[in-house]
Amino acid sequence: MLPYYLGCPSWSEPAWRGVLYPQGSRSADLLPLYAQVFNAVEGNTTFYAPPSVQTVARWAERMPVHLRFCAKLPRQISHNGDLRDQLSAAENFRRLLAPLGKRVAPFWLQLPASFGPQRLAELAAFIEPWQAEELAVEVRHPAFFAKAEEERSLNRLLLGRGIERICLDSRALFSCVSSAPAVLHAQTKKPRLPLRPTAFSQSPQLRFIGHPELLANDPFMAPWLDKVAGWIEEGRTPYVFLHTADNRLAPQLAQRFHQQLMRRLPGLAALPEWVVEPKAEQLGLL
Repeated sequence: MLPYYLGCPSWSEPAWRGVLYPQGSRSADLLPLYAQVFNAVEGNTTFYAPPSVQTVARWAERMPVHLRFCAKLPRQISHNGDLRDQLSAAENFRRLLAPLGKRVAPFWLQLPASFGPQRLAELAAFIEPWQAEELAVEVRHPAFFAKAEEERSLNRLLLGRGIERICLDSRALFSCVSSAPAVLHAQTKKPRLPLRPTAFSQSPQLRFIGHPELLANDPFMAPWLDKVAGWIEEGRTPYVFLHTADNRLAPQLAQRFHQQLMRRLPGLAALPEWVVEPKAEQLGLL
């Protein structure tokens, strides 16, 4: 068993057939196959709309108990006015995903860039029903990265409740100079903000948005490898999620992260072997 959680933005990327999954794998088989290699996955789909009761039942049937599913609260909650008006909707969403049990850990609240310091009272009320480590929060307003009182207030609020502040690193993505549509689209959609490698709980959260050429990620991953190794040595259980522009190479980037972490933590077990050998280490986007 790994001493940390490692994964990708989803388990259902069609391009992973023939790479992470056997060619011709049925959609119903992808989640169990994914969980043979990785032990965590982002719940990006839930941000756009809550799943149906039937979908959650299928997930509960196919999702192994060791997998951690970081389900994003739907944008109807996080992006729909005052958070204090969304308390019942958040509770309904938690009940909807209750069949997954402890596999949903933590939930993620991804706030819009418009959510600034003047709304911290909303956030304080919203997180009140949550226990420590049940929720992690991603902020995008520039004031929360300015190293001033607004950021300190946010940090005190989250730290006092044991609620993690999600670390997002998009430097590698924005270091890429490319006219490829996937890269341009990702650079338009992803925030470009300073790093905040916080650990407000036993489970720090990292989202790393990578360069489409795997080797180009190494200098950007290096400080995170040191940080994650340090967290593990402190007895924490970090969560690390690797993205690429269109996520075709997300599994390879996650594998590369783990291989390099093994050099910093002697005795760390290798990832299980993939069903199919990984292909060449670049998308040819540059």
